[in-house]
Amino acid sequence: MSKDDEQLLMERLSDPATQRKAFERVVREYSEQLYWQVRRIVLTHEDANDVMQNVFIKAWTHLDSFHQESRLYTWLYRIAVNESLDFMRRQKNQALSTDDVDSGIANRLMADRYFDGDETEAQLQEAIAQLPEVQRRVFTLRYYDDMKYSDMSQLLDTSEGSLKASYHIAVKKITEFFKRRD
Repeated sequence: MSKDDEQLLMERLSDPATQRKAFERVVREYSEQLYWQVRRIVLTHEDANDVMQNVFIKAWTHLDSFHQESRLYTWLYRIAVNESLDFMRRQKNQALSTDDVDSGIANRLMADRYFDGDETEAQLQEAIAQLPEVQRRVFTLRYYDDMKYSDMSQLLDTSEGSLKASYHIAVKKITEFFKRRD
């Protein structure tokens, strides 16, 4: 979406007469991108759908707090990541132990009828799930979305150097994970 289109959309979101239609456009415009960001964190289709509902509910209820200091997608992305991480924390707190959650990721993915990857992809997701939150976010943005560090820096509000370091460490941990599996 161009900056001009986004500006027009923001004007419509600010007007109570056009707000609902404008928000419907926001949902149509950004759902797929956000879904895949969420899915990479929560892993299963059903969980991603639940989180996505919460993301758009939160965006709708906090629309007046968006001051356009960043792009609309950036704001929505932050909501999506925070909702995803909150979901994962709740899941881990409900489990008897962290090991139970982490070791079952590959099995849960393979059982998900919407998962179209193979065993290697399931193991990669298991390795990613074991990363600390920051490394997980950086890795997924770089590996899956091929996002530039400069864009990531704006999105995550941190330096490019620390993002590069986080990505390098994440790759090293994932490589070690696969070496242990061999």
